[in-house]
Amino acid sequence: MTLSSDLAGPSVEPRVIRKQYAMQMAVERTRLLYQGSLLPTLFMLINGLVCAGLLWSPQRYFLVSVWLIWLLSLVALRVIQVAAFDSAIPNRQAHPIWIRMFLLGSAMTGLTLAGAGIALVPADTFIQQAWVFGLIGAAALSASVAYAVSLPAFLSFTLPCLLPAIAYMFWGGDEQQQGWGWFGLILLGALSVVAWQVNRLIDRGLLRRFQNQALIEHLQQAQAQSDQLNYELAREIDQRRSAEAELREAQVELENRVAERSQELSAATQALGKSEARLALALKASELGLWDWNLQTDEVHHTQIQELFGLAPEYVTAMLSHLRPRLHPDDVPALKRALVEHLKGRSEDYQIEYRVRHGDGHWVWIEDRGRAVERSDSGRVIRMVGTRRDISASKGLEEQRQLAATVFEAASEGIVILDPHYTLIAINQAFSRVTGYDIDDMLGHNVVDLPCSRDARRHYNVIHQALEQHGSWQGELVETRKNGELYPQWLQLNTVCDSRGKVSHIVGFFADLSARRESEERMRFLTHYDELTGLANRSLFRERLGEAHQRVRQGGRRSLALLHINLDRFKLLNDSLGHEIADQLLQKMARRLVNALPEADTIARLSGDEFAVLFDAYGNLSSLARVATRLSAKLRLPVTVDGHELVVSASMGISMLPDNAREISALVSQSNMAMQHAKHLGGNNFQFYTESLQASTLERLHLENHLRKAIEEKQLKVFYQPKLCLATGRLNAAEALVRWEHPTMGHVPPNEFIGLAEETGLIGPIGEFVLRQACWQACEWQRQGLPPIRVSVNLSVHQLRQGKLVSLVRQVLEETGLAPQFLELELTESQLLDSVEHIIATFQQLRDLGVKLAIDDFGTGYSSLSYLKRIPVDYVKIDQAFIRGLGEGSEDAAITRAIIAMAHGLSLKVVAEGVERAEQLAFLKAERCDEVQGYLISRPVQAADLAELLRKDADPL
Repeated sequence: MTLSSDLAGPSVEPRVIRKQYAMQMAVERTRLLYQGSLLPTLFMLINGLVCAGLLWSPQRYFLVSVWLIWLLSLVALRVIQVAAFDSAIPNRQAHPIWIRMFLLGSAMTGLTLAGAGIALVPADTFIQQAWVFGLIGAAALSASVAYAVSLPAFLSFTLPCLLPAIAYMFWGGDEQQQGWGWFGLILLGALSVVAWQVNRLIDRGLLRRFQNQALIEHLQQAQAQSDQLNYELAREIDQRRSAEAELREAQVELENRVAERSQELSAATQALGKSEARLALALKASELGLWDWNLQTDEVHHTQIQELFGLAPEYVTAMLSHLRPRLHPDDVPALKRALVEHLKGRSEDYQIEYRVRHGDGHWVWIEDRGRAVERSDSGRVIRMVGTRRDISASKGLEEQRQLAATVFEAASEGIVILDPHYTLIAINQAFSRVTGYDIDDMLGHNVVDLPCSRDARRHYNVIHQALEQHGSWQGELVETRKNGELYPQWLQLNTVCDSRGKVSHIVGFFADLSARRESEERMRFLTHYDELTGLANRSLFRERLGEAHQRVRQGGRRSLALLHINLDRFKLLNDSLGHEIADQLLQKMARRLVNALPEADTIARLSGDEFAVLFDAYGNLSSLARVATRLSAKLRLPVTVDGHELVVSASMGISMLPDNAREISALVSQSNMAMQHAKHLGGNNFQFYTESLQASTLERLHLENHLRKAIEEKQLKVFYQPKLCLATGRLNAAEALVRWEHPTMGHVPPNEFIGLAEETGLIGPIGEFVLRQACWQACEWQRQGLPPIRVSVNLSVHQLRQGKLVSLVRQVLEETGLAPQFLELELTESQLLDSVEHIIATFQQLRDLGVKLAIDDFGTGYSSLSYLKRIPVDYVKIDQAFIRGLGEGSEDAAITRAIIAMAHGLSLKVVAEGVERAEQLAFLKAERCDEVQGYLISRPVQAADLAELLRKDADPL
């Protein structure tokens, strides 16, 4: 049986395994029965003695004595049986007599206990019954569990022990005895279940143990077989070695015989033999292969063909057909030329180097020499003789030398080779580049005497000692170039020993550390300073700020002031003039900061156009105000950058510690908050941080968060203020206005959130929402049968800067289906100054789409009339500030009249906004104003209300 079948047996054929181990399991059960019977036997003896003591009375002396003697006899027999079984040999223990004797003893013991329960127990004393039955039951329980190893043993004891007593209890007729009978039946059932379960577990354990034992035995047998095979294999190897030794001896003997025969032949032809021997020795010593080529038959005879080409001589008998196919294709032309030159008599000898494919597949280099030795009558060569030798090793060495020489010269590090006395033998080009000395001027000199080895000369003793003890040394030196410049050098020296272990050469490698040192210094500088301006960077600023804060905490009266500076409109300059000019401007502003603030402890550049100035100990608020005023004036002076004269102002915020803040983070955030407030006020000023400023900032932040949520939750709505055409008296247009109805704050005025939206960039999505809603509503009014009107939508400079306005308008018109002439886009006059050329190009593209364009709040800005002439607009809206003052004096009337005349002169239509009184309307009508809007016409209303106004206007009856 194989090992695999033995391993698979327990899981595949359990019944076969059980039969296989039935005999062993029977013997093991018998052994377990005998070993486990001593304890229950002793327990029964003790219980029997106790029962005898409980039942001892004059009426039962004889009966109890007989029963006790019988019990003692059974116990003694069981002990004798156990001792005899233990002393028997394993083969004798397998005899069936042992199990039979055990079953007989168990049955007799059970009957003995049953007899005590039937004959000895008094029928009228419950206490004695309980004790006796309990002791007998305990003895039966212990014996039953111990005998559960074998079900026959269990039954042979339990049935005789319990069944007679149970039957007697039921037949007695007494209720108390019947109760004990039921108790016996319950005990019998419980013992049977326990015995069955214990027997199953023991059977499984025995089966598994025997299977494991069999597997171990099989593995031991396999190991023994393996050892036997190894022994036989070793013996066979020894036999083969003996046979090989015998063959070698036979070969030696054969060679000896051949040698003797050769000697005999050489004696006959002594002269020829000596010559051939010399030639053979010479060829062998020179590793040459001799060849003799007959050009007429292409036959070739050669020696050393096996050593040179790895081919058997019998397979190479023709030069052209056998050897030529094995030539390297790149070497064939050169070989042909050399052979033809010699055959034509143009060269004295034939000599060539070529590659041949070896028998094992690799290429070998061959040096081939030959000469024509026989010619025909016509002078044609018919026989050549020559030699071949393998030069692959020398070729490899030559390639390695060339490679080493190339690496030596091309290395970026300087390399020097010294003799044991430190005399320069070889130097590469890198050494010359680094030191500035020519190679020819250095060779042959002792390195200690060279002017470029000043520092090495000082450390000569240490270097020499390290090379003698360890064979190497490395370290950093400060050496001198030819021009006298000092430079850091990393030098590494290693000794090279010959075959006798003596130092033959010293090889040195050195690198110029100048660039690395400069890079390290550069990195250290960039770690703490701004590369563009040379000011402290954010990291160094925070470090200095922390140190100053620590001094404030320790000094008591000392205080800090932080000045946060942001250049006004720097992004516009950057976008307009380019990054290069913007960088030059930042450099000049940084120099102005340094020159204007000599009392500052730290001046840092925090980001693109943001600077911070730290005053470690300021006097008072007035001194800070004077410093800020002086700085603002100096920064605002005109500066010329690349031909551009620029005026740059700054917004500054000032915060103090401990007056305003106790911690550094609060100091920084408060100064930034004050700077933002100064920028919000128009720039070119400075602001001190105050509690009210923080409250205002928090309020704006709170409002910004609500505005973002309003856009997401669609809390914004579009209202429409109609425009009246004075020529027709009809409503022909409406301006779309955004309104915000907050769930808790109620109506939020536009002047509170429009400016905030401009600052935070939220005006983009708001403007897109108004544009889409207005175009859709205009189409919806037309679908309702109302006369088509023009809708006006206000633009923001943010939308113009994004560069997507034209594509957005085109997309919205296509999606809503509104004709372009019914859409009007308005831009405030003051916004025209921001990227005029870009606005002109954008307006021209919108004009090409067919969209109407208007300038809002005309007269309040600073735009040039030349710009107005170039910008392609259709409408000019007069600011309501002029309309409101029409009845108060002649100045507003004159301005309004001039605007209308100028616009009409430029073929533009005029719209007056803010008309609230009849006299204003009469004036505008008299001056031929084209359209008006205001509370006199209508307040801004929702879309449904405007639709109702349009219906009434179309059908006044």
